[in-house]
Amino acid sequence: MRAIVIAGGGTAGLALALALGGRGHRVRVLERGETPPYGPVRKSAESWRRPAVPQAAHDHVLNALGVRTLRRHAPGVLTALLADGARLLDLRTAAPGEVDDPDLVTLFCRRSVLDLVLHRAASALPTVTISHDTVVTGLLLDSDRAAGVVTDSGETLAADLVVDASGRRCASRTWLAAAGVPAGKDLTGASHLRAFGRFYRLREPGGSPPGPLNRGNAAGGIWGHYSAVAHPADNDVFAITLGTLPGDHATTALRDPGAFTAVCGISPYLLPWVDENAVQPLGPVRVIGMPPNLLRDASPFPGLLRVGDAACVTDPMFGRGLALALTHAFRLADLIDRHPSAAAELGRAAADLTDELLRPWYEQAIHDSWTRVERWRAATGTPPASRRPPVPPVPPDLWAAAIEATATDPVVWRGVTRARTSLTTPARLFADEHFPSRVRQASANPAPSAETAPPTRTELLETIRATVRKGR
Repeated sequence: MRAIVIAGGGTAGLALALALGGRGHRVRVLERGETPPYGPVRKSAESWRRPAVPQAAHDHVLNALGVRTLRRHAPGVLTALLADGARLLDLRTAAPGEVDDPDLVTLFCRRSVLDLVLHRAASALPTVTISHDTVVTGLLLDSDRAAGVVTDSGETLAADLVVDASGRRCASRTWLAAAGVPAGKDLTGASHLRAFGRFYRLREPGGSPPGPLNRGNAAGGIWGHYSAVAHPADNDVFAITLGTLPGDHATTALRDPGAFTAVCGISPYLLPWVDENAVQPLGPVRVIGMPPNLLRDASPFPGLLRVGDAACVTDPMFGRGLALALTHAFRLADLIDRHPSAAAELGRAAADLTDELLRPWYEQAIHDSWTRVERWRAATGTPPASRRPPVPPVPPDLWAAAIEATATDPVVWRGVTRARTSLTTPARLFADEHFPSRVRQASANPAPSAETAPPTRTELLETIRATVRKGR
């Protein structure tokens, strides 16, 4: 069995440690954050301080791809999550007819709860050691391959394989630069997204969601100049996230709880989610700038791999990150088992995995982000981007027709829902020659639209200004 060092103890690093430790590999996880508290998962997750992982304090989604990955590779983790208050939702209850697809299930769970359960599962394995308050500062090299790491305390750890699970900062870029290794080719594209998020808890334990989930696993929408979405989580908790352009100074006041609540109140479907008689806030409104879409060099150096956000970041608005991180981690563990000693072969296999699993979602995210940003720019009076728009994986008019057809056709609904939950890409979905014709046939007889119009830009800003004036 191999000695493996994983730099980073977030979702991807812990999942990889669990997978490798379960196969008997000796795994050392080096995490710069503090040790999570002991005690019941619900209370420990809420008190776990993670300043190095600011996104952990915001809303996350584990979509159908993530649930399928846990069912296949870590059923014990899924069982523990459900025992600790997470909930499964069968998305087929929203279908316009009968749909036979057991993979269409999502999980209501906070990121902190998921990470804590993964941490405890990995720590319980005899071959896994997790060291906290430890930062990897460099690589050990041996004959032009990674042979271990150096930590901030000066400790040197030899390893047969080093995995960068440091998240979107991708610390291995710094390690390689310090070692004089040329940087590989990374791809990037801006997401241009700022999020205002707040968590709430239902006042009635075990109660139903305050309002209908018009988006399958969520309530609200992504509209022409902003977004407002509520996602249920575990233990009667849910989160509401408002999204705007980072440079949209007129919406900066959404960090004020009164303005945040007022905008939720005028956003379609969200008014009951901020009813103070039914819910109570769990903390302040938190603001975060979202990262760009990134696709890193898959095999940067022999003996060094990247996993999770260190390998690929996609626009968080579309809820793919956690599922891709988990799936990448477990599939990377399979590759490490298949290539026990050949670093070059493992590197090529990791690059192939990136092309198969991550690259299509990066390219989809580039297109989705660009489309959303240009709509929001136009609505806020911001000049359009100067660069050429990315080529869409599916013609926009055909995708719009498919969305419309989900209201009446269960076959189209299933296909679109599988794409929305990362089980298949839109490009693969429309590669089936029968699917486009089904879409055209269904869209020829559209159902009446039941969508509620969001506030205009003027109405949104006036609501924010009026609330701020009232609070002074």
